Amino acid sequence: MNWKQKILDPDKVMKKIRPGMSIFLGTGISEPRTLVKHLMSSDYHNLVDLELIQLVNFSDTITLKTLDSHKYRLKTFSSGNMVNKAIAKGLVDLIPTRFKRLHRLFDSGRIQVDVAFVQISPPDEPGNASLGVSIDVARSAMKQASLVVGEINHKIPRVFGATFVNMSEFDLLIYSQDDPVYFKRWETSPAFDRIAGRIASLIPDRSCIAFSIGPLFEALSKKLINKHHLGVHSPVFTDALMELVKSGAVTNLYKNIFQGKSIASYAFGTPDLMAWLDRNHLVEFQGIQTVFDPVNIGKNDRFVAVIPARKVDLSGRIVLHHGKGNVISGPMELMESFFGSQISKKGRFIFGLPSRNLKKRSNIKLSTERYHNQLGFEESINMVVTEYGTAMLNGLSIRERAQALIEVAHPDDRLDLFTQAKKKNMLYPDQIFLRESSHLYPHDIYEQQSFKNGVKVRFRPIKPSDEEQMRRLFYRFSDEAIYYRYFYCVTTMPHSKMQEYVNVDWNDTMSIVGLVGEPGEGILIAEARYLLDKSGHSAELALIVDEKHNNLGIATYMVNSLIKLGKKRNIDVFTAEILFSNFAIMKVFKKACPNLRSKLEDSVYSIVMPVGHADR
Repeated sequence: MNWKQKILDPDKVMKKIRPGMSIFLGTGISEPRTLVKHLMSSDYHNLVDLELIQLVNFSDTITLKTLDSHKYRLKTFSSGNMVNKAIAKGLVDLIPTRFKRLHRLFDSGRIQVDVAFVQISPPDEPGNASLGVSIDVARSAMKQASLVVGEINHKIPRVFGATFVNMSEFDLLIYSQDDPVYFKRWETSPAFDRIAGRIASLIPDRSCIAFSIGPLFEALSKKLINKHHLGVHSPVFTDALMELVKSGAVTNLYKNIFQGKSIASYAFGTPDLMAWLDRNHLVEFQGIQTVFDPVNIGKNDRFVAVIPARKVDLSGRIVLHHGKGNVISGPMELMESFFGSQISKKGRFIFGLPSRNLKKRSNIKLSTERYHNQLGFEESINMVVTEYGTAMLNGLSIRERAQALIEVAHPDDRLDLFTQAKKKNMLYPDQIFLRESSHLYPHDIYEQQSFKNGVKVRFRPIKPSDEEQMRRLFYRFSDEAIYYRYFYCVTTMPHSKMQEYVNVDWNDTMSIVGLVGEPGEGILIAEARYLLDKSGHSAELALIVDEKHNNLGIATYMVNSLIKLGKKRNIDVFTAEILFSNFAIMKVFKKACPNLRSKLEDSVYSIVMPVGHADR
């Protein structure tokens, strides 16, 4: 039979529908808009008591007005667009479930489908068409439906993967009279640019990434273009991801599943993206049972899932976005990526959010109990990134989490959060807070360096939340090392003393710490600082390095770093007091500044290092 003989006017398709039927609709760009519009606007008496099934609703074809007529009821699996309001009015049934399980609900008949409306590309000569860029569970719906209707749209790209259907699988066909649902590019902001830059620093070469839509991902793609051999295993393919692939940063060579291909279940974006995806062998579209499977995700090493958050509280509880523009918005829908990142070797799960919302109110809260769409499992939340830094929460107590999250809040909000946390006994009663240090913290100082034996160390300014790590570092030192550092025997380092050390005002003091290990699991192994004198042109140097990491060049590197920072701050000379027997540190200072001057008195060297003449 010639497939063109199946083509009907949309109104004739409507007459085939019987009261009480369940009708499956494609999602996003693959929504059959002409069929849905006729379904919504027709006044045929048979179009009553109908159940519409759509995984995620984004278009304007199904409205509150039509749902309120009680002729149709929408059953969906994700909140978004107008769905939240409709749920509140009792007009929509939201089914909470993990996306990976959806195809089982359809295959088993638990979710019953009588009619399937799907949008397809124009068929080729043998009669094969593509389901386009929204695979979800269309195949399962088509198998179960007694009436399968295809809407042929010439603007739907013909894409590769598990997308092809034959025209023999359709009972009826129509030609689309409407453009697909396109998505405009999102505008970014300086805050999102900074957040994206911090997140990019947590994504190493050869990582496998997952994207969605929104300003965070628009900014992130630009920050990743200098990476090498990235892979893509993503629920959604977007314009931003297209640009990242075009940049050459994505090769998919180091993926362990679908190697050499970027894979996704959906594409949301502009006509330019659709044109680029058409017959593009670099990208494949697979069903959600494949893309959302945590086992498949976890097969890729260094899988990194980046999730935009709406709020976070001081214990690490995350509130997710909901409503218009959110493809993946419910807690259950994130579980696949979360579990996949846990399975993946060196996998990461990163939350990003601006420190403040558009009303200039803090997105970091004492508690998020009153907010909807909470993710839960805060004990597993590891990395929270704002434009002011990254809170590494893995292994931290509630007190330490609160301190770390206050540090990445907007500087003007930190004192209030600090005060609230103290009242709730989340912080020590005697915890100190230096208000000016919030504004002066040198966020721009961050470096990673490799040393002897392949040891990699990350360097950044010290934070108040480093208190416990600094305390542990102190207790790892031998008596001799402590004596060299303090010139007398120090046996304890209580909270009262250590918190004064880690709370730096940044006017007179500069302190840099070195950490080894993966981000989120780093161990603090070194600290170097200088303290300005009253003149503002001379500063005293001091440093400590874990004895297990001696003789690697770390101390010399940190001294050189302080000298560079000192020059920028118009410091003329550095000074230090060194015990006569401390040959190692004297060697470090001489290497950093061959022209240093020293004076020995009472077994203590007083050294002076002219910054302008230091050999750097």
